[in-house]
Amino acid sequence: MKKNLVIIGNGMAPGRMLEHLFDADPDAYDVTIFNAEPRVNYNRLMLSPVLSGEKTYEDIITHDDAWYQEHGVTLHKNARVSQIDRTAKRVTSENGITLSYDTLVIATGSNPFVIPLPGHDFEGVLVYRDFDDVEQMLDAAKAGGRAVVIGGGLLGLEAAAGLRKQGMEVSVLHLMPTLMERQLDQAAGYLLEKAITDRNIDVITKANTHKILGENGKVTGVQLDDGSIIDATIVVMAVGIRPNTQLASDSGIACNRGIVVDDQMQTSDMDIYALGECVEHDGQCYGLVAPLYDMGKVLAQNLLGASKEYKGSVTATKLKVTGIDLYSAGDFAEGDDREEIVLRDAQAGVYKRIVLKDNKVIGAVLYGDTADGPWFFDLLKKGTDVSAMRDTLVFGQMFQGGAPLDPTAAVAALPDDAEICGCNGICKSQIVNTITDKGLSTLDEVRAHTKASASCGTCTGLVKQLLSLATGEEISTTTIQPICACSDLSNGDVRRLIKAKGLKTIPSVMQELEWKTSCGCPKCRPALNYYLVCDWPDEYADDYQSRYINERVHANIQKDGTYSVVPRMWGGMTSSNELRAIADVVDKFDIPAVKVTGGQRIDMLGIKKDDLPAVWADLGQAGFVSGQAYAKGLRTVKTCVGSDWCRFGTQDSTGLGIKLEKFMWGSWTPAKLKLAVSGCPRNCAEATCKDIGVICLSGGYEIHFAGAAGLDIKGTQVLGMVQTEEDVMEHVVALAQMYREQGHYLERIYKWADRIGLDEIRSQIMDQADKRKTYYDNFVFSQKFAQVDPWSERVSGKDKHEFNPLATLDLREAAE
Repeated sequence: MKKNLVIIGNGMAPGRMLEHLFDADPDAYDVTIFNAEPRVNYNRLMLSPVLSGEKTYEDIITHDDAWYQEHGVTLHKNARVSQIDRTAKRVTSENGITLSYDTLVIATGSNPFVIPLPGHDFEGVLVYRDFDDVEQMLDAAKAGGRAVVIGGGLLGLEAAAGLRKQGMEVSVLHLMPTLMERQLDQAAGYLLEKAITDRNIDVITKANTHKILGENGKVTGVQLDDGSIIDATIVVMAVGIRPNTQLASDSGIACNRGIVVDDQMQTSDMDIYALGECVEHDGQCYGLVAPLYDMGKVLAQNLLGASKEYKGSVTATKLKVTGIDLYSAGDFAEGDDREEIVLRDAQAGVYKRIVLKDNKVIGAVLYGDTADGPWFFDLLKKGTDVSAMRDTLVFGQMFQGGAPLDPTAAVAALPDDAEICGCNGICKSQIVNTITDKGLSTLDEVRAHTKASASCGTCTGLVKQLLSLATGEEISTTTIQPICACSDLSNGDVRRLIKAKGLKTIPSVMQELEWKTSCGCPKCRPALNYYLVCDWPDEYADDYQSRYINERVHANIQKDGTYSVVPRMWGGMTSSNELRAIADVVDKFDIPAVKVTGGQRIDMLGIKKDDLPAVWADLGQAGFVSGQAYAKGLRTVKTCVGSDWCRFGTQDSTGLGIKLEKFMWGSWTPAKLKLAVSGCPRNCAEATCKDIGVICLSGGYEIHFAGAAGLDIKGTQVLGMVQTEEDVMEHVVALAQMYREQGHYLERIYKWADRIGLDEIRSQIMDQADKRKTYYDNFVFSQKFAQVDPWSERVSGKDKHEFNPLATLDLREAAE
């Protein structure tokens, strides 16, 4: 019979412990988690990118609901434990859940320290610790004004940078003479302060806060000891944390600064363990993630009967502010018993300081160039004698042993246990073994399988080098492809930074992201235009001159310079009136060719450019709208006749196809998007080779996606089964919006699915109802601002863009 393992707390430490536990023996325990928060496990290190807008909550989830279900874990959300009965061996939550345990793990984390200043309880005085705090700051930022951040440490600076990116004026107050004085020496502190002020954030050091000012119970400012007053709409306290020991202490478990544990992570009660920020081991409490992961690994093994020992951790610090590279590890204080090696490059903004004692690295501070941080950290942890490399040590790993090493050789020289990804505690051997065992070949695959470089991204270069090492191939041009020659940034980086920096025009993107050309090129301008249309549908005005010629003139250019026009036929249905109108247009304009397309529409080919407005006008009078056969958007929804006419039909496939087409048309997508609805498994509408397809069955609807029938021939993947037409609409629309938000420009949906991962897409669309609803709502919102029929707008002159049918920017469609 399985034993009951109860865990109090659902942070990063117990999450990592459970991963190790399930990897070793998934059936050892029945696991129940009590989580005080109303959500699943997420990566707290990534709260700063969420605050700045670079990531969303969904991006930082570590274990979603499906993960708990897959591993048989019972997760009680919003269930803070209020009592531990050690005699009866049971816990009780504030919402009335009582559960017995055989083994209990306490992982209650830490509490942010609130300075008991006068006014600290005013509305608008916030702390920065969890996602609820981030949501409060984001809500406050919507009103604008000034934020005062008390504390110039790691969290304080990340909060300040995030709030500044959200549009607030920000002042940082720090008691000590230099920022992050626990992690940095004075020189690096100076460089950091300069970088922070360059981001239009005010920094006041040696600032002792006297009191918080307010009116009617709401904060209005901060007064310093010298009498100066700084106006504020919010005040964020980021001055440190304290282990959350209250529950353990009330239960009679031995506590000091934290919950006291031995080397096996056992408390004073032999049936109760503790790990994470709440514990004290050998007189030390830890607030960084690497030690918590170390504890989790030891505890998982001990829960399975081993006798592993945790011997403490050496820690390293990284600042997660976009554009600031900072790395610190170990002891860098001055002293007569140590020496230092310093490298300064003022022009490049690089500062390196390595502290040695007895020919061993005991501390390192890197600013501006942190690539060698893991190498210095490994030397520090292992106490390596560096006397033989003393003269070249500060230049980094690549300059050891004679001629400079290339990057791949440098990473090959790292030991197997060298930490590569600090955010997720991933070492070199884990990455290399996973690449080899699973046959991975791209950076995105490595991220999906190992989580390395999937968080803050500072280790991306090292992970790329490991991938190159493991595969024997150069991967820089195949996995990190710049958007074009105008920029070194990838499509993914551009999309992320557009949101993070709130960039809403093409000139602002090019300026802020340091484009190499003055106005871009035919490759990047259409991509930027799409990203801005998708990300800011209510604010950005579509720039037609940044679209391909087909999209600008709303017709497909042919090899002889004429154009083809394709009216939209909803679901492939037409009428005698529509057919007569087409025939009249063909005769009137002497159109040389008429073709029935594979998308169940009629294509008129050979139309002169000057005749396009008149052709559109005549078709519009007959009720036609543009079929957008030229668009990076929804083109067709192919249907069969379905249950209305076919003796095999199980559902009204034609009606459903028309509903989908009328709901979704007019929206831009990264590449062309084709749908199909087949009324039965005989699949006459060929739904299993479309971007998105629906197969009607007697018991519901099977949704397919990621097919192709062009240069690449690919059958679709099954997304899942739903029961009603309303379910089909919600799931298909949400899938299309997920693709819209994540796809790279000109990336077909099947290539996007390969990059993101089929399981991840299924999880978000089929299993996560809240996420699916968010995608659906985002699409509905964007449709309020989507283009209406461009033919009628151009004919009537109502279009907000000037129509220039003879525009000279000749961006021809790439062959598809």
